[in-house]
Amino acid sequence: MRHPYRRAGAVIVAGSVVWLAGISPGSRVYLMREPAERLDVLINSERGWVIGHHLAAAGTAAVPLGFAAFAGAQCPGASKTWASTAATALLAGAPLFIYSLSRRASDLERFASFRGSNAPFLGYSWLHVAGLAALGGSLLKSPAKRWVGITAAGVAAVSGAVLATAKDIPPLVFYLTEGALGAYLMTWAEAPADAEQKED
Repeated sequence: MRHPYRRAGAVIVAGSVVWLAGISPGSRVYLMREPAERLDVLINSERGWVIGHHLAAAGTAAVPLGFAAFAGAQCPGASKTWASTAATALLAGAPLFIYSLSRRASDLERFASFRGSNAPFLGYSWLHVAGLAALGGSLLKSPAKRWVGITAAGVAAVSGAVLATAKDIPPLVFYLTEGALGAYLMTWAEAPADAEQKED
């Protein structure tokens, strides 16, 4: 297959864009703390909220598939191992967030009132942090520009610190970072079959 990195990057970018489009309707509710106000916003934007959450679920599923394709296209070596670890973490976390999205869309009052366990979202978030850290390791071991790997690893470190402190984090951080990584992969002119992986 020609340009597998570019194809993987296109899937990642498309998934990130779909996620961002899906999470946008009624998104100001995330900044509100009063349940009654939150519920009013959700009711007024219910149609867009429900449809958007279906789109966000599709984006959540697509992004890990793009990184799995990136891992699969690499030659054996440290970069492939790290990329495979990242893809595994992201694939494991995706169903947890899709479940959270389904609960948000199906019971507006419960979401507005902050009821229900936050464990699925936290599990997804920690797996995402691990995935970004592994992506950083993969890119640092690859012929990619060094700043790309440092960016992924840095976002993972900062996100982990925020998550540990606040027990919450905007998933927007993950998808903006991954969308940027996907865009970088789309510009990668090097053929993976000819890439010389960096030594451990």
